[in-house]
Amino acid sequence: MTEAAPEPPDPAVRAGLPVLLEAVLSVGSELELQATLQHIVESAAELCTARYAALGVIDPERLRLTELYTAGMSEAERAAIPRLPDGRTGVIGALFTDPRPLVLEDLSKDPRSAGFPPGHPVMRSFLGVPIRVHTEVFGNLYLTEKQGGGTFTDEDLALVRVLASQAGIAIGNARLYETARRRERWIEGAAAVTTALLAGSPAADALMCVAERARLLADAAAGVVLQPTPEGGMEIVAASTPGDPGDLVGTAIAPGSPVLVQLLGGEPVFIEDSATDPRMTTHVRERFGPSMMLPLQSGGQLIGTLALPRARGGRPYDAVDRLLASQFASQAALALVLADAQHDREQLAIYEDRDRIARDLHDLVVQRLFATEMMLESTKKRSASAPSGDTVGDELGRAVDELDSTIQEVRTAIFALQQPPSDAPTSVRGRILRETGGAAVLLGFQPSVHFAGAVDALLTEPVAGDLLSALRGALAAAHRRSQVTSITVAVDAAPARVRLTVTDDGRTDSGTRGTTMSWESALTT
Repeated sequence: MTEAAPEPPDPAVRAGLPVLLEAVLSVGSELELQATLQHIVESAAELCTARYAALGVIDPERLRLTELYTAGMSEAERAAIPRLPDGRTGVIGALFTDPRPLVLEDLSKDPRSAGFPPGHPVMRSFLGVPIRVHTEVFGNLYLTEKQGGGTFTDEDLALVRVLASQAGIAIGNARLYETARRRERWIEGAAAVTTALLAGSPAADALMCVAERARLLADAAAGVVLQPTPEGGMEIVAASTPGDPGDLVGTAIAPGSPVLVQLLGGEPVFIEDSATDPRMTTHVRERFGPSMMLPLQSGGQLIGTLALPRARGGRPYDAVDRLLASQFASQAALALVLADAQHDREQLAIYEDRDRIARDLHDLVVQRLFATEMMLESTKKRSASAPSGDTVGDELGRAVDELDSTIQEVRTAIFALQQPPSDAPTSVRGRILRETGGAAVLLGFQPSVHFAGAVDALLTEPVAGDLLSALRGALAAAHRRSQVTSITVAVDAAPARVRLTVTDDGRTDSGTRGTTMSWESALTT
């Protein structure tokens, strides 16, 4: 028994196959979603020789058209149509409720027709086919005004159904590509914000960084950060807009607001139209449309809120927008917490360093001042009965020397206090103190450092490098000697030369005690 040969395709269908094949290849060659949708519309109009074609994108959450791509209409004709159809009424609405192919000879005579808005071109013949991405209805393809008159044929319907099927595959690929690119941009934005926040920016700059980066990523009209107020409300503390933020900063949400209750509970708030939503109570709501308000929280701690409103009439946020923005907000909140903790650690380091300097001042300065005081007191008593003033003069001379050394110690301690503990010093004085501070770890005591002259102003970088090398060598040599209990470093800068002197009380190989190393370099102006 032989199988019957398949029936040859209708000549009209056979004639349209090359056009269909070209349309399918054209549609599948694009990865950008908007370009793909426009190609589908234009290919459908060419395939069925329709004067007008449109592709309406459906928002599955709101069950209405959110975008409309057209072919055959001039810019003037598009501008004459006052508004985008919502897709809930008329013949367009019929495809929403019953997503099956629909062919009409004259759509104006159909009982479901709701008429045309002012400025809309006259249309009679109609062909509508849903476009599915997997099992979801992505949108509908509309063709009107069959060229040459008459209605759309079964062959036209067959060709468009094939095109719609292939278009669903192309749209699915384009959506995956677009979602991947959007996710990549949001991830890069979150990484940039984290890097900027952990670089040690002030708190106000950190919040502005979050607001500005989020605004650009979400394509929003504004990016604002709100923080809780003592009264229990929330206030805008940072605002980023393409122009002047105007009166945004300082705008507050009153305590008890429904939006505030939701945010304080850690829940995001998504708004279709800020100007008309009764939950929005601020005076700035009139200028905005779709909006997202995302809590900035980490570890159960609410830091604030990130709000991303779009302009009136702007494109609503879809599910992908909401997901990516919420993930960004979580990452930004964590970065803010880490930046705050880093600032606290830096402050603690400052306090610890000041405590150390205070101890040094006590051990090195106060005790020396006390000893000098005792020396002068003893000298005073002896001078009252001494027949000669030579001994008194010697004692007073030593007292003066001690006071001079004390002044140098105080200057050194004050300079160390001025150095940020977390920053590497850039001045010559700071670098010398860093070298001696590092040597103190190995020596078990802090070398005494004295400066004379304008060290930072006179020493150039090459000379400073040579001086630090000589200082490191001298400290290393002193560390190798036995019984070292004190080291004195003196740096004397004059207009023509600089001299480094390092003296220690260690025992040499020959058994003598005390070593002095001197290094000198000429200075050029």
